[in-house]
Amino acid sequence: MPSFILDDPTPADPRRHWDRLDTAARGACYDNTAAVPDSAAQVAARNAASALYRAAHPAGLDIAYADGARTGFDLYPAREAHAPCLVFIHGGYWQRNARADFACLAEGPNAAGWSVAMPGYTLAPEAGLAGIAAEIGAALDWLAAYGPAHGIAGPVVLAGWSAGAQLAALHLGHPAVAAGLAISGVYDLAPIRETYLNEKLALTDPEIETLSPLRLPGIGKPMTLAYGSRELPALVHDARNLHALRSAAHLPGALLPVPDADHFSILDGFRRSDGLLVRAAQACLGGLR
Repeated sequence: MPSFILDDPTPADPRRHWDRLDTAARGACYDNTAAVPDSAAQVAARNAASALYRAAHPAGLDIAYADGARTGFDLYPAREAHAPCLVFIHGGYWQRNARADFACLAEGPNAAGWSVAMPGYTLAPEAGLAGIAAEIGAALDWLAAYGPAHGIAGPVVLAGWSAGAQLAALHLGHPAVAAGLAISGVYDLAPIRETYLNEKLALTDPEIETLSPLRLPGIGKPMTLAYGSRELPALVHDARNLHALRSAAHLPGALLPVPDADHFSILDGFRRSDGLLVRAAQACLGGLR
C-alpha cells in the first residue's frame, strides 16, 4: 500500500486505515454510484441531453482516429478554426460509458466560442490500462495532424473526468496539449487493484508505477485539479495530494474545490458558457500569457 500525503484531514480518508478494511469497505472508497443517491437520475438526464446535442450537431461525429469500435472522435468545432479546443476524456473507471454519453458537455465551451473534441477508447477488459492510455496518445496525435482539416487548429486544453482525469493528467506532456483540467480523478492506482474495479482492469505493477500521476514526475504546463466538495474522500485527497506535489515542484496550476458538487453534478460546470469548468479551462490558457 503506498503512503499518502497527509493534508487537511477533513474529510477523513478511510484509506489511512487500508489494512483494516475488508474487500467491501475498500470498494466503497471508490464507489461513486453508491455514494450519490440520485446518480442514476443524473446519468439518465445527462445521457438524454447528450443525445439531443449530438442530433443537433451531426457533422463531426464518429470520426475514426484508429482501428477499433470505440477509437473515434466526436468533434464540435467552433466557427473560428484557431479558437481554443477542449478535449474531453470521459470516465467510467476505464470500463464503462462512451463519448456519446457526454456530448451535452460541449454546450458550454461551444457557446463560449471554443471547439470541443471528445475521443472514445476501448474499455477494459478488452483493453488493459496501458492500451487505453496509448489510445488517448494516438487520439492526440491524430488531432494535431488532422484537426485543422476539421476546423480545429487552436490551443488544446486536455480535460478529463473520473477515470478520464487520470488519462488527462497522464498526457499533459503531449506536445499537442497546452494545459490540463483534471476533474474528480484517481491519481494513484495501487488501491484500485485491491477493489472490485480490478476484476476487469487486472492492473500490473508496471501499470501502477507508470500510469499513476502521483508516482510520476510533474509536467511544467498549467493543470487545474477540480473536485466536488461532496466527492468521496479518496478522490478529494488524490486531487489535493497531486496538487501538493505539483506545488512543491513549483509547477503551475490551481486546486479547484467545487462547492456543493458531487461526482456527477460537478459536470454541470460545462453546461453553460459561464459555467465554472468552462471558466477553469479559460483560466488554464490565461495562465500561459
